[in-house]
Amino acid sequence: MAEIIQRDGTWVLDGDALRITPGRDRNVGLLRRELGELVVPLEASAGISFEQGKRGGRLRLRLRDGADPLLTATGGRLAEPHDPYQLLVDSDRYGVAEYLVDEVRRTLLLDGVAAGPVDSYLLPGPPVPLSVSAGDGTASFDGERVRLEWNWKTEESKASAGARDLDIAGIEAVEWRPAVGLENGCLRFRPRHAPATAAPAKYDPNAVELWGFRKDPLMALVAAAVQARLPHPAAAAGEAAAPDAGGQTLPVGSVPAPAPGDDHDVLLRRLRELGELRRDGVLTEDEFTRAKQAVLKRL
Repeated sequence: MAEIIQRDGTWVLDGDALRITPGRDRNVGLLRRELGELVVPLEASAGISFEQGKRGGRLRLRLRDGADPLLTATGGRLAEPHDPYQLLVDSDRYGVAEYLVDEVRRTLLLDGVAAGPVDSYLLPGPPVPLSVSAGDGTASFDGERVRLEWNWKTEESKASAGARDLDIAGIEAVEWRPAVGLENGCLRFRPRHAPATAAPAKYDPNAVELWGFRKDPLMALVAAAVQARLPHPAAAAGEAAAPDAGGQTLPVGSVPAPAPGDDHDVLLRRLRELGELRRDGVLTEDEFTRAKQAVLKRL
């Protein structure tokens, strides 16, 4: 076991998981405090790094694309105080941080963890029910339904329509964006079968407008909880098709089945290609097994 304890938080490598606990320092963001301890399986990790500075360093954990519904819903827009996958390190603990990095990397190597994207979430979303008030409204989610309620600051045309209820089955996508400069942020839901809208969140009845205040990041909890219950983005991508060299239409990430008459070298090369696609996370274990069996039948 390897661990580092700082005012900013504690990271502990415990077997095949990294336990991340926020610290009690006043600079720890509200979102990290609300998330509490995160147990990140190492199979969700794409890598770890440590950056040294004159006054302090920073540990960064990179997750595989699609592993965490929080990162998927926020699109990598979480600022430093709220990002649970960063840890500020005092200069007198550089050696401890480097040891933790080495141990995590060694474990990832020994376990053969690929750094590529995944096709299912490896971390759960925030627990429900939950409710957050920020900006021009309150967003609540009980695991089955999102309810948007408006306050006295809501634009009149949006408030006049009353509270908005969205069943999880009727939501196609969710997005959280922070306020940046003069541009306001939002928590926005896109109903299924509804066209994407360019309307500002101020007028969108499916969006809460955010103005950059303290509680804005907590809306990302609602976004993550909903995202965890939507189809994984890789599922939609897997439905897309791409033509192979022979003009066949194949699911993205698949390898064409060998045609009759393929010689031994070609089949061996395809086996190697399959192994690389599995290692990179493009093919799931089941997809790899089926494709491999198809090749072996031709050997």
